Amino acid sequence: MTGFPRRLLWPGLMTAGMLIVLLGLGTWQVKRLFWKQALLERIAHAETAAPIPLAQIQAQSATTPSTPAQSGLLRQPLMPSPFMKVSVTGTYLADQTALYGAEVRDIASGPAMGARLIEPLRQANGEVILVDRGWVPVSRPAPLDQPSGTVTVSGYTRFGDTASWFSATDDLAARRFFTLDPKAIGDAIGQPNLPPFVLVVLAAETRPAAIVDHWPDPARHLPRPPNNHLSYAITWYGLAVAQLAIFLIWARKGSRA
Repeated sequence: MTGFPRRLLWPGLMTAGMLIVLLGLGTWQVKRLFWKQALLERIAHAETAAPIPLAQIQAQSATTPSTPAQSGLLRQPLMPSPFMKVSVTGTYLADQTALYGAEVRDIASGPAMGARLIEPLRQANGEVILVDRGWVPVSRPAPLDQPSGTVTVSGYTRFGDTASWFSATDDLAARRFFTLDPKAIGDAIGQPNLPPFVLVVLAAETRPAAIVDHWPDPARHLPRPPNNHLSYAITWYGLAVAQLAIFLIWARKGSRA
């Protein structure tokens, strides 16, 4: 191979490699787009649905027939699906609370650092789940609203996360967590073997929260993750087209030299 075709070899191979990478990234974003759309549709459906009693979901474990593969094995309790709206009745264990996350909000006295108040709730059947009661200032100018006795709360289920390399380190002694890991939180507050989800309490009103002077301040809607995958896909595919166009222009000029 001599002359101009030989000069095309390595630039052509590099261009082909870059095209494969860029087209692969664009296709991945398209797949993420359909996944995110399905997730948002599921969240929208859950938002309009009535909460299901958690005890009813758990009771199905005792009535669901076991399969041959399950015979002789300890049957695992049924779990609600992610973002399902559920209600639960029980008693809060106010001496076993923890804090999760870090968020600055405006309160009556000005901007304040706060976190989500995670509090265990013991159901009538004795099982304990973690409840995200809402945002509280770390330094509170007023006491928390602490219901006593048996309460019924409604919200949506949020399953636990896994810590990454960039996650802040949890302070187990202070019960301050930056990764929502129900197992780690349960171990720290003396409640092992908790379900792998947290019930996030939803406020009765859905309008945006005004500045409040009492806490915790619960969530007012289910999470709405951003859906930017279409713009990302267009960006990657656009870069692929630009890469190919640059190579063709360069090759055409080189053939005339």
